[in-house]
Amino acid sequence: MTTTATSGSPRPWAVLLLLAAVLSDLAASFWMAAQSHRWLPVAASAAAGPVDDLFALEVGIGSFIFLGCSGVMLWTLLFNRAPKYDLDNGDPIEGNLKLEIVWTVIPLVIVMLIAWKAIAVSTTLSTLGGKVRVSGGHAAMHGAEAPAAAPMAADATAAANPIDVIGRQWSWEFIYPNGVHSSELHLPEGQRSFLRLSATDVIHGFYVPAFRLKQDLIPGSVIDYSLIPTRAGRYRLRDSMFSGGYFASNQTDVVVEPPEAYEDWLAEALRQPLRPAANAATDLYNQRLARGDRGWATVPPAPPPLVHVSADPEAPHES
Repeated sequence: MTTTATSGSPRPWAVLLLLAAVLSDLAASFWMAAQSHRWLPVAASAAAGPVDDLFALEVGIGSFIFLGCSGVMLWTLLFNRAPKYDLDNGDPIEGNLKLEIVWTVIPLVIVMLIAWKAIAVSTTLSTLGGKVRVSGGHAAMHGAEAPAAAPMAADATAAANPIDVIGRQWSWEFIYPNGVHSSELHLPEGQRSFLRLSATDVIHGFYVPAFRLKQDLIPGSVIDYSLIPTRAGRYRLRDSMFSGGYFASNQTDVVVEPPEAYEDWLAEALRQPLRPAANAATDLYNQRLARGDRGWATVPPAPPPLVHVSADPEAPHES
């Protein structure tokens, strides 16, 4: 005498099939999470690791949900379709308290897991120092004494003498403690660099994809910021906030080099004469004027800053 499964209970082969599908979904999701690191720009700062791990977690969870839902829909389409001319409604499913608890608890756990990881990453990346509200234009802002960021390295002198980062329509200017002015940012590899961010006109975004860091520059505020470049190379700094007609041209390079090379560059740059920086926005605006200043109204670009070292727009960068 053979024993058959009771009505309504799952058959053993169905349980095994469901288990195999869940395990396959998990394996594919772990693989997708591991692959996600390859989708991002090269990692060039201490912040990149925690940010990339958070992204991988989100990719893994998203892949598991997407593949699971897609699998259920595909199975339904292939094996549980209604007959061709069946127009009846499906059986009503209501009042299943267990099911409602499950589909409430699972999203709650997922969201709390992502939130816990995001808070941990945010704590790790706590690089912001004081933010000072000043009045009187950029001259007052540039001379404002912002509270120094809490030194997170042994070199407190660097925290007391940050690099000034000035965003404007549409150019970047960097002023170093020794008086060097540059339109490209140079940083020493492996050392925490302290920056003092300000904007002269509208909101700009200090964003270096290779560093996984972004900070808004707010007019009327001075913001202390710090980062640790970990890989020598040339990377792209982009204005991540829409700041007017030519904001897409408001890009420059960040050059990370060994500390000895960085010091040599500072000394050599100081010996160069001041000259207007190369500026794509000015070139584009002059082309507009040559065509009769037609089209949508736009704000004239601010004069290019006078710098000892101007960024080379043709220099190749990694990301």
